[in-house]
Amino acid sequence: MSSAIAQTSDQITIGIDISKDRLDVHTHPEKAVARFNNDRKGHAKLITWITLRQPTRIIFEATGAYHRALEMALGKAALPAVKVNPLQARRFAEATGKRVKTDPVDAAMLARFGYTMQPAIPPARDETTDKLGELLAARRALVKDRTAALNRSKTLTLALLKRQSQQHLKQINDQIEAIDREQATILAANASLQARFDILISIPGLGAISAFVLLIGMPELGSMDARQTGSLTGLAPITRQSDNWRGKSFIQGGRATLRQAIYMPTLVAIRFNPPLKAKYLALRATGKPAKVAIVAIMRKLIVIANALLRDNRKWTLEAA
Repeated sequence: MSSAIAQTSDQITIGIDISKDRLDVHTHPEKAVARFNNDRKGHAKLITWITLRQPTRIIFEATGAYHRALEMALGKAALPAVKVNPLQARRFAEATGKRVKTDPVDAAMLARFGYTMQPAIPPARDETTDKLGELLAARRALVKDRTAALNRSKTLTLALLKRQSQQHLKQINDQIEAIDREQATILAANASLQARFDILISIPGLGAISAFVLLIGMPELGSMDARQTGSLTGLAPITRQSDNWRGKSFIQGGRATLRQAIYMPTLVAIRFNPPLKAKYLALRATGKPAKVAIVAIMRKLIVIANALLRDNRKWTLEAA
């Protein structure tokens, strides 16, 4: 049986549907199916099962807390795992006429999606990146809580509620500072990530928080070309044209958290990064709306970051 598997290994893609307690698995095109528990022992059995088949890709959807342990296990085993957006996978299923939604059906659909679309395989997440990602998610939630608390504090009139609001805000700020210290400690213990971080913050306008987001949310950075970089962040303009008609181009898709992370750094760069400032002013001088020009600089900023990480060098005036 193993020899038969090896003969078709260059064609095998595996789809994994993840739920809280179990993992439904399907291979394409051989259509082998299996089910494993979504725990450490189940992951070990799954990895053994997968390794025999030597797949080109293992496709699973991002499912919050349920996929993280599996993603780490696949990464440690050096398997070609690809995490996809659930909306992207669902649209593929609808395009192929699959409207039934069950765990085994979803696993088969994910395998077919990977086989047909052949999404790029990102670098495996390591334990350090996973820890930083969890801290970043917690920090993001705290920042939202702080904004909400600040907004509520503006409407308070009772002294008691004002004191409680101040105490709550102080607690949130203390927790954010503690997370920042922990992130710095973890980063300092990983020479490779620290070097990548130092390259990113060398770019005028790009601060520590945005650099963390790029490191964690875009591990592919430094291994792509300019077109792939723009597409992955959703900053590549999508052209609309039919015969002689031409509509306005727009951006869509990609990783929204990355765009959010570099929006404010872009505004800073437009003011204090001379080459990017000149590029922005040139776009505005040609009649480009401010929003269009800002998006173009956002794309330029991420392309520069990708190039610097690829070449393992810090920012200089020539890099822009």
